[in-house]
This record gives sequence, structure tokens and C-alpha cells, in this order.
Amino acid sequence: MPTLTLPRLTLAAALAAIAVLPAAAQDFNATPPNAPGQEPAFAGQTRAPVIADPIALDAETLGARLENPWGMDQLPDGRWLVTERPGRMRILGPEGDPSPPIEGLPEVFSGGQGGLLDVTLRDDFAETRRVWWSFAEPRGGGTNATAVATGVLSEDGARMDQVEVIFRQEPAWDSSAHFGSRLVFDTEGALFVTTGERSAREPRALAQNVSTHLGKVIRIDPMGGPAAGNPEIPGGRPEIWSYGHRNMQGATLGPDGALWTVEHGPRGGDELNRPEPGRNYGWPVVT
Repeated sequence: MPTLTLPRLTLAAALAAIAVLPAAAQDFNATPPNAPGQEPAFAGQTRAPVIADPIALDAETLGARLENPWGMDQLPDGRWLVTERPGRMRILGPEGDPSPPIEGLPEVFSGGQGGLLDVTLRDDFAETRRVWWSFAEPRGGGTNATAVATGVLSEDGARMDQVEVIFRQEPAWDSSAHFGSRLVFDTEGALFVTTGERSAREPRALAQNVSTHLGKVIRIDPMGGPAAGNPEIPGGRPEIWSYGHRNMQGATLGPDGALWTVEHGPRGGDELNRPEPGRNYGWPVVT
């Protein structure tokens, strides 16, 4: 099974890095195009700066008996809450030993890129023991879609109680790809949810349709419903923050509290975005 490995910067490594010259960075600009005959629309369009990073990192294995680990967040006692894409959530102990699967989670569609996905906590977990997670939810007729649930973790960590699904992506689709699913709390306590456009040609166009949740950044109240302060998009659902996205599977808040996302591009062309309220990020018209 895959190993869960996290990079850790040690003080010794950081101090040593100050005294040495920057290591040579890999120049990925030298790689050939993804497909024959591809040419940039303008000079430098597909080039990126090569940054030499002088910081040395140590990699420490925290757990080696997990299957497709996808999301994780740290509990106040130092242990880790980890999701496995096939549909299990576990607690990873200090010695790397995973707990038995936590009981009480809703049914998960597990296939392709779908399954149990992100997990996150708030700073008040020690008092509330409340957890949020995203997952591919099976729907009728063989369809599925991204969903977000919340629940209260039992004191012994064995089960999730008071489980409630607080967001369901619409429409559902018969696809096993592009679920998005990163969860990030903003500085006002609202929950950002990234969604994908389900990859297939027909639903792909719905990233531009603001009456759907496909290919969107969603911003909701922690217990469900649109968050206060969302943009008013003509004809759009009130929980939409931005649209025209492909498949965002990286998201975090910057030092200024703004949301940053990483979006998978088609055949390369991945995007780093700072999604602003009500803005259209182009997919699939442009990328």
C-alpha cells in the first residue's frame, strides 16, 4: 500500500542551507510538447521561471499501511485524521499505526477518482469534536457527485455521530472523474468547497453554467446553505463563489486570508488561481 510521507523542515537543515549555494533546479521547460504540433499562442506562453530553492527538507514516514490516502488534518493531540479514497477514515497514531475505520460515515462511490476525499477541522474541535469531509456520493441511475458532510467524532474516535450531508453538487453525472473536493475554512468561518466539471464532454460545458455546481468554487455555511457575503451572480446559485473551473484539487488560504487554488489543466497547463467573488475563470472556453 502507498506510504504517507510528509516533508519536514528541520532547524539543522535550514541553517545548513544558508551556508551552501542554491541547489540546481530542474528545468521542466526543456520537456517536449504534450502532443505533436502544439505551438504556444505567443512567445513565452508555456514557459515558467525556474526557481532555485536553497531550503533542505527531511521526509519522515508517518504511516505506511494506508490505501490511497487523500485528505488529512491534525487533531489537537498530535494524531492525524486521514481519509482513504476507497471509503475509510482512520486516526493515525504517533507510531504510524492506523486505527480501525471510523464507523457511521455515509455511503461512498469508490471508483476512478471518486471515493472518500478531503477532511478538515476547525480550531474549536477540542470543544465540539466536529469534523467535515467531502466524498463522491452515489446517486440514482448509476450517477454520482461531490458531496460534503459533517459529524461529531465520538470521544473514543471509533464512530461519527450526528452525521448530516450539508452540500450536494447538482447535477449528478455518470462519471468517475473530476470531483474537486478540497475543503478550506475562510477567516469568517465559511467553508470553501472546490468542485470539478466531471471531465466528460457534455458536463464540461456546465462549468460556464452558473445554475449548476459543476466546475465551481462553492462557499457555504458550516452547517449548510449559502454563506453570508457571497457574490450575486445573475442567474446563479447563491452558494457559488467563482466559476469556469476544471478540477481544483489543491486549495489553501494565503497569509492575507485569500483563497488560492491549484487546478488541473488539460494535457498540462495547470493553473494557480486566487479566485475572486463572481469571477469567471474561463474553462472550457479558455484555459
